[in-house]
Amino acid sequence: MIPAEITGYFQYLSPEYNIINMPSSPTSSLNYLNDLIINHNNYSTSSNSQDLMISNNSTSDEDHHQSIVILDERKQRRMLSNRESARRSRMRKQRHLDELWAQVIRLRNENNCLIDKLNQVSETQDSVLKENSKLKEEASDLRQLVCELKSNKNNSNSFPREFEDN
Repeated sequence: MIPAEITGYFQYLSPEYNIINMPSSPTSSLNYLNDLIINHNNYSTSSNSQDLMISNNSTSDEDHHQSIVILDERKQRRMLSNRESARRSRMRKQRHLDELWAQVIRLRNENNCLIDKLNQVSETQDSVLKENSKLKEEASDLRQLVCELKSNKNNSNSFPREFEDN
């Protein structure tokens, strides 16, 4: 594909040059066309072509120079645009990295808080289990005491009889 600004060069090329073999990349195409133009300006087949070249030489040189200036300006703008785009990309990447580090710090703090809560709950569970075990022992002791009291009550009714018998 040939950019629009260099298609005008074809009018300056003589039929002896093979345009079909022109390189495909824009930069090499420009170099190729510039060489062809320079060689064509130095090439003459007759005095008529020399006369035509002399009369058109100033226009050709001005057009050529203007085209080169336009291409250079576009190249400079493209380079600046690419640099700006790369700078914005680096800034986005840095901002993303900063956000990820902030998230790491936040998650580590949250993790530490959760570990502290887990330790507190674990300690509370241990103390509740100990208290529960203690209460079960007390309940068992109290049941045993109640059973003994009931059995003593039944025996206490017989206790005075035993004394009476003696």
